Amino acid sequence: MNKRRVEDPELVKKRRPQIIGAAIEQFGRRGFHATTIRDIAEHAGVSIGMIYQYVQDKEDLLYLSVMEVVEHYIREIGRALDGVEDPLQRFIAIVSALARVIDQHRAAAVLGYRESKSLSRKHMTYVMRREREIGDMISQCIRDCIRSGVFRKVDTEMLKYQCIIFAHNWALNSWRFSRRISVDTYIAKGLDLILNPVLVEPKASLPLKAPARRRRPPSSVPAAPKPRNCARRETIAT
Repeated sequence: MNKRRVEDPELVKKRRPQIIGAAIEQFGRRGFHATTIRDIAEHAGVSIGMIYQYVQDKEDLLYLSVMEVVEHYIREIGRALDGVEDPLQRFIAIVSALARVIDQHRAAAVLGYRESKSLSRKHMTYVMRREREIGDMISQCIRDCIRSGVFRKVDTEMLKYQCIIFAHNWALNSWRFSRRISVDTYIAKGLDLILNPVLVEPKASLPLKAPARRRRPPSSVPAAPKPRNCARRETIAT
């Protein structure tokens, strides 16, 4: 893991989203290999030297960009499941939360699909470990539904990956779907297609629409600010 030279938590909280937001935009537009630290610095409105106060190199920025959305997946899924006891509603909540957070961070999600091959083995191993945690949560929800008699006995792994592919498909094909439906409609229609074949009593407990989205704090990766002519010098912890 990267050891930041800036140790002031307030500076890290302020600058990291600014720099990562610019990195996501530039990597997405130019590709990882064609993007330079200068491109990212200019888009973020900071100096090149300031970026190196927070990261070691360009690959470190790519890793932080990919991990930003993975960590959002985990946080939002946790919020969606909080206080939900019914097995079917928990399954609906986890699939809905995953699709919605992907919608909120489409650029970063697509960047992960395209450029994760450029990550080092160490970084890729950690990303995959965190992604497996998401899969494990979905699998647990499926097993709970089977155990409670809501789902018939199905292949848990197959259903889990159908759910993951369904959620990520919104990022890959939102340019097509968003012309005629919202993400909420996409989730509701998708849940109908996913659930009815596995429910013991099809449509008996299936909601007519996806659960309402919960209030959440603003994204930690806002749009990168417009470039400025110069950037304030940061204090480097010694």
